Amino acid sequence: MTASATSGTLAGADHTRGVYNFSAGPAALPEAVIRRVQDDIWDIDGSGIGIMEHSHRGPVVDGVWERTEAACRKLANIPDDYAVLYVQGGASTRFSMVPANFLPEGGTADYINTGSWSKKAIKEAKLFGSVNVAGSSEDSNFDHIPANLSYSATPAYLHFTSNNTIFGTEFSAEPSCPDGSFLVCDASSDIFSRPIDVTKYGLIYAGAQKNLGPSGVTLIIMRKDLAERCERTLPSMGMYKTFAANDSRYNTPPVFGVYVMGVVFDWILQNGGLGVMAERNAAKAQLIYDALDSGFYKPHAQVGSRSMMNITFNCPTDDLNKDFLGEAKGHGFDGLKGHRSVGGIRASIYNAFPASGCQALRDFMRDFAQRKG
Repeated sequence: MTASATSGTLAGADHTRGVYNFSAGPAALPEAVIRRVQDDIWDIDGSGIGIMEHSHRGPVVDGVWERTEAACRKLANIPDDYAVLYVQGGASTRFSMVPANFLPEGGTADYINTGSWSKKAIKEAKLFGSVNVAGSSEDSNFDHIPANLSYSATPAYLHFTSNNTIFGTEFSAEPSCPDGSFLVCDASSDIFSRPIDVTKYGLIYAGAQKNLGPSGVTLIIMRKDLAERCERTLPSMGMYKTFAANDSRYNTPPVFGVYVMGVVFDWILQNGGLGVMAERNAAKAQLIYDALDSGFYKPHAQVGSRSMMNITFNCPTDDLNKDFLGEAKGHGFDGLKGHRSVGGIRASIYNAFPASGCQALRDFMRDFAQRKG
């Protein structure tokens, strides 16, 4: 009999493979999680059948659902008046689903524009009502989190992206929410990387593929009263209440993705929870930022807005960027090429990324700067 999807120890070395995966997403998974998944793909819970072969309405998947939600609630201290849902379509589908459900005709929603994903969310929201951009850092190519926000009189909600993978900026704390409104967060790239007070939010959504599991599933944490609301007539699959009323199984859900998320939740819990993750992530990031601040490299994000998840920078010239990426590949560093919007280099170091990889990159950065400076 193999171990249950979220039972037993998830111990093991942080890194045993020959390559460090700095990809921005889909991103690294904890190696202990991968080992558990290997077993459960073959036979989960001693059923003789692998997790990807079970009916989404059968007892084995019932157990996966129960364990995953229990671990999620424990991890983030999610109260009973919040629903935990799993949906398909990624964060990009939430860009339209949020305003379709919560932005009434003739109403206004406030958005904070901090990069590409915020801009896409704003574009979709304009299909359903008015958008007030409460703050933006676009004039400096999104190198900081805007400090001065200007809210509309009665916004339906306030939307922000907590971490910006492309530009390497991150909110250090959630923005204050106007009275009578509620906070909506795209937390796709820093979800559960640090403690979070769920009660400050109306709705949190996060694509799993950066910090929670494989691509194909999105975690949603939302107030149950909001899950019952919908401002217009929509298809069944476009309403949050459809998923809330059917245990996220109105249609065939992404069972494998939900299962892996549950194992990741358990891994975080067994490694000390969100407080320990925050300390670990800060220490990992500081290793790289110390090398970044040597004077040779050109960081993109301003110091007060730096992300703990995605570190973005350039070398002094494009030719040196190419040299850096070429040499880095030879050292077993994969996925370091920056997004085309910023260029240069991006090191993504989510929860699962090992500290040894940050140390190795720091040493390489120092050596490269010494040789090329």
